[in-house]
Amino acid sequence: MDDVVKSLSKRMKPFAEIPSNRPTREEAEDAVRTLIRWAGDDPHREGLVDTPKRVTKAFKELYAGYKDDPHEVLNKIFAEVEGYDDIVLVRDIPFYSHCEHHMVPFFGIAHIGYYPSKGVVGLSKLARLVEVYARRLQTQETMTAQIAQALQDSLEPRGIAVMIEAEHMCMSMRGVQKAGAMTLTTQFLGVFKDDPAEQVRFLTLLRQGKA
Repeated sequence: MDDVVKSLSKRMKPFAEIPSNRPTREEAEDAVRTLIRWAGDDPHREGLVDTPKRVTKAFKELYAGYKDDPHEVLNKIFAEVEGYDDIVLVRDIPFYSHCEHHMVPFFGIAHIGYYPSKGVVGLSKLARLVEVYARRLQTQETMTAQIAQALQDSLEPRGIAVMIEAEHMCMSMRGVQKAGAMTLTTQFLGVFKDDPAEQVRFLTLLRQGKA
């Protein structure tokens, strides 16, 4: 278990803290040209000549989460909540990420609930936290655990519940090619882990108002 925690802790660091011999943009563009040739096309034909530049530019946006620190996202806590200590739930947070095994997209929605103890964070910060971890090479399971652990480290709430529902293109457009199949992952900490009734409440709140 300690090895799992250490591995997760390392993956939660912002990019600046992770030692890296990062290639230059020119090297990255050359790598894209190599992949185009390997796929069977000519990187120098008109339609592809600028593709390496576009891809490297897109990578900066698609994987922007590496440069972000999740703890900075959650660094402002509001303690004055007039004694509110019930569940805070933000559901249906959309996200787009990329599978670390095939580098193809997976996308869906995230739901986050917690019982505050020392205060709350702005609701938009929860969506921002999802974005930080989604914009990295990921597995859905790891992303779910990372979101929960970041909340635990920053807020120290009485309980945390995270659920992610996603479709994986590595399963839809390649391999078994089963479009529409959804993967669901959850992570419960604190009272949500200790009390099954709290899990039921979380799931009930998620489904309220939905067909």
